[in-house]
Amino acid sequence: MIAIGLIYAAVGIVFAVPATHVQLWRMAAWLVSAIAFGAHIVHERFRLRNNPLTAAWHVALAAALGAFGLAVGANVHAWITASPDARRGLLLLALLLWPVITFIPAFIVALALSAVMLWAFRR
Repeated sequence: MIAIGLIYAAVGIVFAVPATHVQLWRMAAWLVSAIAFGAHIVHERFRLRNNPLTAAWHVALAAALGAFGLAVGANVHAWITASPDARRGLLLLALLLWPVITFIPAFIVALALSAVMLWAFRR
């Protein structure tokens, strides 16, 4: 779970570095993150044999950890580039809000996909 969270954060930070073809890099980051998300659900369900609720919880926590890593990266970037102080408060708030905002939909999607997998493979 921690490794996947670190992957999300690393992908978000590293894929934001190139200054050219920004949309392409953003889409590539989404694709890599979606693959990691799906692989994590499959791992939780089939390798660890967790029930849908537990699998969704672990997957959503990893996504929230990745969002926290991105918020940390945004704060570090603002500190390094000496960004205006007006946004610092918002960036500090992002340390709390980004993980929460990410956890909720990730949990719902992971729970739904885990339940569909349970239903499909029981048949």
